[in-house]
Amino acid sequence: MSDDRLGQHHHHQHDQAHQTFEPPKSLSATSHVKDFQEYQRMYKQSVGDPEAFWGQIAEQFHWESPPDGAFVNYNFDTRKGSIFIKWMEGAKTNIAYNMLDRNVKNGLGNKIAFYWEGNDPLDQGKITYSEMLESVCKFSNVLKSLGVKRGDRVAIYMPMIVELVVAMLACARIGAVHSIVFAGFSSESLSERIIDANCYAIVTADGVWRGSKLLNLKSIVDKALEICKEKGKPVNKCVVVRHLSPDEEEVTSEADKDVEDCPVAKRPCGKLKIGWQNGRDEWWHVLMSQASKDCAPEWLDAEDPLFMLYTSGSTGKPKGVLHTVAGYMLYSATTFKYVFDYQPDDVYWCTADVGWITGHSYVCYGPMGNGATGVIFEGTPFYPDAGRFWNVVEKYKVTKFYTAPTAIRSLMKFDDSFVTKYDRSSLKVLGTVGEPINPEAWLWYHRVVGQENCAIVDTFWQTETGGHVITPLPGATATKPGSATFPFFGIVPALLTDDGREITGPGEGYLVFKQPWPGIMRTVFGNHERFETTYFKKFPGYYCTGDGAKSDEDGYLWITGRIDDMVNVSGHLLSTAEVESALIEHDAVAEAASVSHPHNIKGECIYCFVTLKEGATFSDNLVVELKSMVRSKIGPFAQPDYIQNAPALPKTRSGKIMRRILRKVAVNDHELGDTSTLADESVIDTLFKLRPAEA
Repeated sequence: MSDDRLGQHHHHQHDQAHQTFEPPKSLSATSHVKDFQEYQRMYKQSVGDPEAFWGQIAEQFHWESPPDGAFVNYNFDTRKGSIFIKWMEGAKTNIAYNMLDRNVKNGLGNKIAFYWEGNDPLDQGKITYSEMLESVCKFSNVLKSLGVKRGDRVAIYMPMIVELVVAMLACARIGAVHSIVFAGFSSESLSERIIDANCYAIVTADGVWRGSKLLNLKSIVDKALEICKEKGKPVNKCVVVRHLSPDEEEVTSEADKDVEDCPVAKRPCGKLKIGWQNGRDEWWHVLMSQASKDCAPEWLDAEDPLFMLYTSGSTGKPKGVLHTVAGYMLYSATTFKYVFDYQPDDVYWCTADVGWITGHSYVCYGPMGNGATGVIFEGTPFYPDAGRFWNVVEKYKVTKFYTAPTAIRSLMKFDDSFVTKYDRSSLKVLGTVGEPINPEAWLWYHRVVGQENCAIVDTFWQTETGGHVITPLPGATATKPGSATFPFFGIVPALLTDDGREITGPGEGYLVFKQPWPGIMRTVFGNHERFETTYFKKFPGYYCTGDGAKSDEDGYLWITGRIDDMVNVSGHLLSTAEVESALIEHDAVAEAASVSHPHNIKGECIYCFVTLKEGATFSDNLVVELKSMVRSKIGPFAQPDYIQNAPALPKTRSGKIMRRILRKVAVNDHELGDTSTLADESVIDTLFKLRPAEA
């Protein structure tokens, strides 16, 4: 491409980045919310009369008995006493009954609940709603036979296989509280979460292939359970799914079984050595073969706990975010229905692991609450090659697709032919989740993946919110690349200044919410005080997200990243995401992360880490170009003081950049706190070595 053409290409992209994209007409015609006026009408009711709005939605679900008091009752103001949130208190229901029995009774028994796509493209399966109900009832009986009772916590540490969803729903059916830990965490991290939750039992699998890497999950669990025992919190039972082992009964329960290659040639496991502790460890398939397929659900109170999920805290010690039965059920199902504009013939695929909240709400509970057909994917986007996502889309004729900006940016580095060689004509809605998406990635997703025919929904939400809180609706919202647009039903956002004043009109500040929605977390497990301090003490009367946002002249909301990623340079409040977006527009830059760095004159200045594309080299010349690029994109005050070469960035396993670590590197502070959630800890040493001398 000539320099002249390159300039035009960039110019075109830049114009598009500031363009507004109307909802696809084909979608609006059939969607649940057909235009922005309808969204506004529904929104007004949802925040002004939540009982009428959510009460009508609740009618689609099964209730054993109605609420016995106020439909919603809450206190968001620490000055007025303890924080509490209650929806439909006293109503009795069961979420597993609503996901399974209700759908089967409504004639969806033979509908496929999930297609399962293994790590190897030849490895696949499917399960209907009726089959799912039978499996869940059986595993519910298994849990009871092991002594699991209502209110007990059960840890789940599993690969992306159907049994994972069966295990969660079985817990929910008998009133046990599931605590899923992503099967990529270390034994230490797993034990910490088991101990904090005081889990009675754990469900796991022998092993899993992730790409071309074999992981021995059972040995990770064994080490974790050793730690639990040492710390006086032993776990009574460990149920193991045979995922990579031979099916023959030749494997008995002695220690150190040798597991040969399994008969399914598609799932070779070499020799996976599995430790075994008689009395504690049990094979899933053995227990299931003896279990009855009838299990009446336990009728739970609307506000009984459903699950807890650990999220890393800024202090480094994970917090057990607690969600309850009814509000979470209503909210996950409703956000799924409207944000993906769910239609009965959809094939929906969320690529997230169920170990994260996205998998809880949008692989399991949201889709099943609507009787949808979903895809459970065990693999990675790059195995066997970078076309895997689109291969799966073509294979199952996926209509609604949901993934993370990290994945999109990684896939953009490859040739577009990895996308275009597959048929993507089934796609109608493309979603993103996990962090704000930069306009360049948004446009690539829209243009290359969606062939400019799909609605893009950039969803902002948190483990704590239970479901989407700021998001476009596919048939109703005109979108701007990089903006999460408007609040979902029931959500009342505000932007606050440092001293708690509400900003009206365009501006930038702390993103807070003024009233509860059904899916909001209720507490931090075992530590209500930490819940109040983290989310409600900073601005009494508001739930504080910990994220910054800006509102533009059209009222669109743009998430700017964690507040601790806001930099105040000489009185200018700057979001590091803005700086990163500018840097990433340089042809040599693949990824960028910026943090604040103390400065004796400006108070704070900006310190940037850049990962270069293949073949690009880091030089003084490049640093000058990058600085001037930020100057021209944002303004002279935004020019970074330091730009450092970063061959790789410290990321969690879900792909989030850990800026907390980067802030430490920037100031040369080696006291890093908890780094157990990092995918690759060796990245840190490299970054310390490459710090610029003058910093």
